[in-house]
Amino acid sequence: MHVMASIPTENAKRYLGQFVKHFSHKLPFTRWETNERGSVEFPMGQCKLKADEARLSISLEPTSAEALSEFKDVVERHLLRFAFRENLTIAWQN
Repeated sequence: MHVMASIPTENAKRYLGQFVKHFSHKLPFTRWETNERGSVEFPMGQCKLKADEARLSISLEPTSAEALSEFKDVVERHLLRFAFRENLTIAWQN
């Protein structure tokens, strides 16, 4: 099972970097490949991020269906905090 979101923003690469760097201080398994790709292994699953000039794409692979709601909440809260200067819309799709 996985869900995805594609978020339109010109600051996608910055947010990707902030997200991965933030969680690298808290979680042991993070990876940041330039400003275009990154991943974070959470206790509730894996989060993969991809950025380009126009959007930030996120893929969540939860460990269980029960973990999905909390997983989305954690990712959304942190991204919205990093993007406080703009009004991001995060719409998850299966």
